[in-house]
Amino acid sequence: MFVCYHGLMATPKPRQVLSRRSRPAKSPLSQEAIVSTALDLLSREGMAGLSLRKVAAVLDTGAASLYVYVANLDELHALVLDRVLGEVVTPAGRDGDWRYRLKAALRSYSEALYARPGLAQVALSTIPSGPNMVELTESLLALLEQGGVEPGRAAWAVDLLLLHTSAFAAERDNRRGGDEVALRRAQEALGSVSPDEHPHIHALGAELFSGEQSRYDWGLDVLINGVLSTPRP
Repeated sequence: MFVCYHGLMATPKPRQVLSRRSRPAKSPLSQEAIVSTALDLLSREGMAGLSLRKVAAVLDTGAASLYVYVANLDELHALVLDRVLGEVVTPAGRDGDWRYRLKAALRSYSEALYARPGLAQVALSTIPSGPNMVELTESLLALLEQGGVEPGRAAWAVDLLLLHTSAFAAERDNRRGGDEVALRRAQEALGSVSPDEHPHIHALGAELFSGEQSRYDWGLDVLINGVLSTPRP
């Protein structure tokens, strides 16, 4: 087709067609790539931003393609959590006070959860079963054994200690996400009670909300002391 322009016959420029083959090749899809992408999304957007659809979009594929590698979102949560558990530092060998080393491992677990927004909530709702959880459990059981805790009691103690640590990390994460307003409401509600109707609350006042890390450490001591002195039924 020719176009007349100011009396001249001009030939239009041919349209440039880009072949799809000229696009960069996508990285091969794998469980490793899916977990890494999910962890990046969790770090940026929190738990609300983690979905199979969003992971698939980042990987430039359809959500259905992910089911070859992960059964559902729950399994993806478990895989992401186990990946992060690989960052937990557990003491090697048997040197040093076992209680101090046990608390250090649990603090490391707490910090690993808190480092990614929403991950502590994942830990509270997921039962991890990957290799890093296996290693962490083995380390905690070995430390409890060094402290003289009998095996059956140690098995239950690990669950209690990890649950306490996950809940502490989740509470910190909630405050980072804007729950300071809710905390202030609770402080105002308890701070305005009548000394006649609620004398204990009135007497304690701000002490009910004091501490953070020290409260967590105290809670660990309460649990460890309880494990040492309370037989399992």
